[in-house]
Amino acid sequence: MEYINEININEAVIHILDSNGEEPILNEYSLELDEDIYFFLHKHLEKCFKDDELKYGKFNPERNIVKEVSQDYLTGVDNNLVNLSKELARQLFIIMKGNVNIPSGDLIIVSLTTDQGPMVGILKMDYVKNFTHEVQFIDQKIGIGIVPQAAGLPGSGQRIQKAAFIKPIIEEDKYNLMILDKQKGSKEDEFGANYFINTFLGASIVTNERDMTKTFVKAAENWTRENVTNDAGRAEEIRTAIKTKLKEEDSINIDEFSAELFNDHPQAKEEFSTYIKQQGLQEEVAVDKTWVEKKLKRVRLNIDKQIDLYINEETYHDPSKFEIQRNGDGTINLIVKNVINYIEK
Repeated sequence: MEYINEININEAVIHILDSNGEEPILNEYSLELDEDIYFFLHKHLEKCFKDDELKYGKFNPERNIVKEVSQDYLTGVDNNLVNLSKELARQLFIIMKGNVNIPSGDLIIVSLTTDQGPMVGILKMDYVKNFTHEVQFIDQKIGIGIVPQAAGLPGSGQRIQKAAFIKPIIEEDKYNLMILDKQKGSKEDEFGANYFINTFLGASIVTNERDMTKTFVKAAENWTRENVTNDAGRAEEIRTAIKTKLKEEDSINIDEFSAELFNDHPQAKEEFSTYIKQQGLQEEVAVDKTWVEKKLKRVRLNIDKQIDLYINEETYHDPSKFEIQRNGDGTINLIVKNVINYIEK
């Protein structure tokens, strides 16, 4: 996956999309990007680009307003971000008015320069309930209360649910969007799911290396939990083999890897391979090395549903600090060694 590491905000515009109103409240001016506003937007953009649920997308071939106006901006046909943002806000507001379960919020459109090229960013900032003080004068005395603010924006420490980052369309590119589309609740899942991708963006998700790697790791762990329940030694061998393969190989052939794991157990070999493929994977899994490095930095173990153990990868593989002893009966001993100091949390 192509990771975005450098972000520069050129310009930004905000609009109000309150579905209780008849029309969106459209801004005629760009935001003044002072230090606080720039930091606020930059933090949200960083979180979006680093989010594990960020996916590749590609515009569908059919005519779509979002695709057309964003490409006009990115190619210089119309370089007015305010005009672009107003058109995007109108399109999203029409969809919101047709579905009462889509939450109101502000729409922020940003012009970005990144290490992967120029982009138009779309951030849907669903309102969050904040609280502030209220000062009243009662009988010539000051009374201070707390009142809710229903239209607060998510803080820089919070994650937004829906965002898109649009690149200039180049036919041979495998993707032209990066999309974050999280579902918040059962009502949205049932009635409003995928409105952001399908209806608003007019796009389809494109599977990338990180998606494949995450799916493979999750599927392999689920299979191990379900099928190797009373043999901790064998489960440890499988998990170690998976991690070794992820670190050493750029791609994993599911059938070949299954044969390596279960050479003497044809039924397990077939069941493992079939189960992994049933999760939507093809026979060859491209490995996202950046995600693997991040994922394997720490080993998290839940032992007999009674003990949680968190170990960094270096310590896990250091025999002077941590050791796995096989008892020969399917059980293992996990030994923490040479402890100099410890604290309770």
